[in-house]
Amino acid sequence: MFTIDAHLDLSMNAMEWNRDLSRSIKEINARERLLTDKPDRGNATVSFSELRKGNVGLVVATQIARFVDESNPLPGWNSPQQAWAQTQGQLSWYRAMERQGDLRQIKSWQELQAHLDYWKTEEDKSQKAIGYILSLEGADSIVSLDYLEIAYQNGLRALGPAHYGPGRYAYGTDSSAPLSQHGKDLLQKMDELGIILDATHLCDLAFWDALDHFQGPVWASHNNCRSLVDHNRQFSDDMIKALIARGAVIGAAFDAWMLSPGWIRGKSTPKERGVTLATVLDHMDHICQLAGNADHIGIGSDLDGAFGKEQCPADLESISDLQKIPDLLRVRGYSEEDVQKAMHGNWLRFLKKAWS
Repeated sequence: MFTIDAHLDLSMNAMEWNRDLSRSIKEINARERLLTDKPDRGNATVSFSELRKGNVGLVVATQIARFVDESNPLPGWNSPQQAWAQTQGQLSWYRAMERQGDLRQIKSWQELQAHLDYWKTEEDKSQKAIGYILSLEGADSIVSLDYLEIAYQNGLRALGPAHYGPGRYAYGTDSSAPLSQHGKDLLQKMDELGIILDATHLCDLAFWDALDHFQGPVWASHNNCRSLVDHNRQFSDDMIKALIARGAVIGAAFDAWMLSPGWIRGKSTPKERGVTLATVLDHMDHICQLAGNADHIGIGSDLDGAFGKEQCPADLESISDLQKIPDLLRVRGYSEEDVQKAMHGNWLRFLKKAWS
């Protein structure tokens, strides 16, 4: 079944993890067999061939670069200008992948319709370009609002103002503060340009402020449910209901620490904790119960977002295994229409409304 994944850090894997995504997963992991600088070395699940194998024909692909001041212990860049330059290097990689024929940037509903038609043709999918919508995870690299206009001209169509910790425009996971005036100005400019607000990672105070100040389309590219795993990274039921009221789609994230209460990084294992694709569906199902329908769920796997097979569902070997989800949904009693909504339909409906 045609599948949309609304959150993949493709350029981060290429530029910071030094992964050639045009190679097979076997080749990527073999090349990392002696590396120990990151816990997920040799455990990658994402490559272009695996996306095609899994019929993942459209993704939301990120740029990401955090600014940190002297008081911030998180990894990042020492100036917004450096962070901007990092995102531009990532953009350059996306452009190179377009020229290579592996990716195709999607910036409008008309382009998306044409890409869907292209993906449906009988041509061998192993050679097809994967569509990508450009997103920015964390707004620290937007030096000023003039830079946001440049980013939009370069194809940026979704933006999450925060990531982890205190940000220049909003506070994110494991931090807390109301939305700053700079953050409110950013949202106003996003409204003017028609950029989608990604509510993922916003701390609670900034989340509610953002919904109050932003009038445009809102989604959550990769987020799970706090009532199932109690952490500020997750959405409370009230937050989920507010997103539902705004017509948002919430992409289920596949990071095991967001799926298993009490997960200990570097010690817990998916098999030991019983984390499987069915665990991901528990979060999707919870959102459906709150909504009373299946109109607000999707996939935003975040696979290889600084974790690999060591920290993703135990029954997932690569991103192609997203194709196991339709049958798992059917077993739970979801109709064929609702299965299609979860795999691609809800994201397409959202984008048609946002871009038409």
